[in-house]
Amino acid sequence: MRRVLASSLALMTAVSALSFGALTSAEAQTGQRQRPQGGQGAQEEEQERRPARLGVLRQRANAGPCPYVKILYDAARYVEIANNQPALANIGYTGELQGVRSGCSYRGDEPITVEINALAYFGRGAQATGDQRTYRYWVAVTERNTAVLAKEYFDIPVDFKGGQTASAEIERTVVIPRASTTVSGGNFEVLIGFDVTPEMAEFNRSGSRFRVTAGSAAPAGQ
Repeated sequence: MRRVLASSLALMTAVSALSFGALTSAEAQTGQRQRPQGGQGAQEEEQERRPARLGVLRQRANAGPCPYVKILYDAARYVEIANNQPALANIGYTGELQGVRSGCSYRGDEPITVEINALAYFGRGAQATGDQRTYRYWVAVTERNTAVLAKEYFDIPVDFKGGQTASAEIERTVVIPRASTTVSGGNFEVLIGFDVTPEMAEFNRSGSRFRVTAGSAAPAGQ
């Protein structure tokens, strides 16, 4: 998936494209892995997998700082609320992004390769209608604090398998070409967030929240 925006600023003048991709071919379809829920096997898999991911990028010095990578606060949580009435009995599907980590690599006139790793947690409340739900999230590259240069959307198919919660590990690679050797990663920002409605964004912005376990059981009498 490649995109060039006509509004790219002067520092991107010689840039041909921004590239978003999954880190490994096994994850190329969705860019995330379903995570085991607890148990020794999950802990061993975590120890074997996570530390090595970013260590590879840090084996050599970069030509400059890495882009700032963060979860956008307004889109960090996905909460479906029936009739826009915040109450446990009205909660449908929920999601939350946490623990974003990143590393980058570039030297000389090479493009900036940014690797992103984040955890996504999901829940289903009293208004959820089934075990399966596809969540959508996005990754965007901006000139820091100003224009959006590119944005791509990705899906996470989730199977709750009869439970109330699930989780997945999101892994993406973003390649940012540079107009010249003087352009550093410090000029860019990489944001990640759920595809939320304006009402969901306002709910997040207000500081209100329901955890992914919210609504796992309807109150007595419901």
